[in-house]
Amino acid sequence: MFKRKYLSIFLTVLLGLSLLSACSDKGSNEGKDSGADSGKKKVEISVWLTPQWKGVLDPTEEGADYDSFFKYAADRFEKEYTEYDVKVNVEVIAGDQRDELLNVNLNGGTPPDVFYESVFAMGDYVHRGALVPLDDIIDDAARADIEANYWDNVTFGDSVYFYPFSHMPGTLVYNADMFRDAGLEQYIGGENEIKTWTLEEYETILAKLKSDLPKNKYTNAYPMALFALNNQGDTWNLAYLRMFGNKFFDDEGNIILNDENGVKAAQWLKNIYDKGYTNPGAESVSSNDANAMFQNQQLAISFTNSVLFNNLKADMANGNVKQFDARLANIPSASGDPLTFTYVTGAAVFNTGDETRIKVAKDFVKFVCSDPELIKSSKNGIPVRASVVEQYKDSNPLFEAYEQNAKYMFNFTGNVPGYSELRQVLYPELQALYIGEKTPEEAIKSYQEKGNSIIQNAKADSVIYKK
Repeated sequence: MFKRKYLSIFLTVLLGLSLLSACSDKGSNEGKDSGADSGKKKVEISVWLTPQWKGVLDPTEEGADYDSFFKYAADRFEKEYTEYDVKVNVEVIAGDQRDELLNVNLNGGTPPDVFYESVFAMGDYVHRGALVPLDDIIDDAARADIEANYWDNVTFGDSVYFYPFSHMPGTLVYNADMFRDAGLEQYIGGENEIKTWTLEEYETILAKLKSDLPKNKYTNAYPMALFALNNQGDTWNLAYLRMFGNKFFDDEGNIILNDENGVKAAQWLKNIYDKGYTNPGAESVSSNDANAMFQNQQLAISFTNSVLFNNLKADMANGNVKQFDARLANIPSASGDPLTFTYVTGAAVFNTGDETRIKVAKDFVKFVCSDPELIKSSKNGIPVRASVVEQYKDSNPLFEAYEQNAKYMFNFTGNVPGYSELRQVLYPELQALYIGEKTPEEAIKSYQEKGNSIIQNAKADSVIYKK
């Protein structure tokens, strides 16, 4: 009897332990990655970006931060991706630390899998062989939705290395109130228009601003901004040098500015400077100086991009800048067709040496840059996709104006190797031009020789030109 009683107690305890163990195993499994259950290979990728915009669709979202969009995209990708069990780690990198961190990680063999940034800042990594082509993830629908000139900005050699997402177009900005006060009403465009002037009209505008702008209302004011202190804002100087039709780069990536049209453009810059159509001392004026002068209504025409223009409008709204009527215009040219350029922003994939990670990284980039919901976030910049412009043009009318401008776009870097170093040789030649140390012919010749020397040296190490 006692044996049966103890046996019954023993079996009851054993059953309880078994149930407890089963519950414990179940709880443990629930906390583990589902990849073990699904049998899929686990893949972890890293995504870096410099601060772009806050929030997913809008910076007013609660808790909006610079990583919000990519964390949201990563969460969706992890749930929807079927080929591997993926973990996406998102990290925001300060812009002034980008190259240092990338170089350290590249030298250590641990680059990020994906980097979202301006193509302008990342082109040298293509030539170094650090990035992989993305042609295999770009379909005909994307090609049709994104204007050809945007693709030109992200194409090095025969391959696309960045998937374009948004852009930051550069134009002129003008004070329409100063135009009215100088009797130039007929040259004022609409509030949501990027006005195009012929070169002859532009010269008329500069002359009339010089002679007729009321001196008692606008003290120490000048018609147009001109600056050559350093390489900042050099994109506008590169545009002015194309005003008479020079292509700037040939098909092999060499500078060909030293011809009749290139010299004529340099002479034009010198002429308007000597006539007093610009701020004095251009050789010692920076783009930041010019921007401040325009905000203070000391310049009637200056340079801007979409971010600077939006910031100006915001500063006027909150009282940091005195209100005036600021509008946009294109850079004129002798042909009558305007000149425009942009800074395309998109995602690139680094060559980590791991084919699986590269594939997953490419699939993530395609997901981010083509998913119908995610591409709406490009409205935080200026969308490259015509379909997104169509969706938001009523609430953001300039989107359509920028889109119509795209056909006039030139690729200011030429996607040549050594471009970051090339930027250092232009402004000293412009300085020499403005102070009379060099003639237009001498300045252009010197720039071309120095620039092509840089490009040739860089070509020797470029994977694009070694092909």
